[in-house]
Amino acid sequence: MRLDAPLRAGEVALVGAGPGAAALLTLAAASLISDCDVIVHDALVSDEVLAMAATGAELIPAGKRGGRPSASQADICDMLIEQAKAGKRVVRLKGGDPFVFGRGGEEVRALAQAGIRFRIIPGITAGVAAPAMAGIPVTDRSVNATLAFLTGHEASDESRMDWQALAKAFPVLVFYMAARNLPRIASCLLGAGLDVQTPVAIIHAATTEHEQTNTGTLQQAAAGALEAESPAIVIIGDVVTSRTIWRDET
Repeated sequence: MRLDAPLRAGEVALVGAGPGAAALLTLAAASLISDCDVIVHDALVSDEVLAMAATGAELIPAGKRGGRPSASQADICDMLIEQAKAGKRVVRLKGGDPFVFGRGGEEVRALAQAGIRFRIIPGITAGVAAPAMAGIPVTDRSVNATLAFLTGHEASDESRMDWQALAKAFPVLVFYMAARNLPRIASCLLGAGLDVQTPVAIIHAATTEHEQTNTGTLQQAAAGALEAESPAIVIIGDVVTSRTIWRDET
């Protein structure tokens, strides 16, 4: 199968929209976005990417944002199935990569169970793109041989995180959706034994005109002294000190 081949009637493509900038879309993503009947998109898909939609394409917002009114996952799956059964060529457009904290697995299972033809177009995930744009390597041979990608939603009393194991095994931690819970996350990591001076970087709205990077220490993060605005990627570890600013951020 050619991933960039035109969609057939009744076919759904789960497409990764990348971190925001249209220039970072894959060729297949750009092709399908510009040639489909319906785009069902997340809240984090940028206006720049949505502007690439074909004239006449229907844009349906289906974003899930913490603390705000959101479509249920079941409703989103039903919508995709309904549109496909109506013979529409559907792009399900998801920020970053559909399978990295994007619930893509739930959606393809629903499509498969309904007998809907689908394809998957991976995207650049923000956990890699955001640090790169800020000049921070997520791996550096002088710092880490392991790396963990984590969701910030797990910082609660019912968390499945083993904080001590994470602190011991992973010199670098990359958190998605962590802005709101950053003080709690930092406190958990301090309690697990990380040093108070462990570097932290918070990258807001990476690759968009609103991008902003703030750096500090784990102690400052725990105290709520670091500005953290959603959407943001948080990097914790000594790779933050390897930061090399490579472009104008003003």
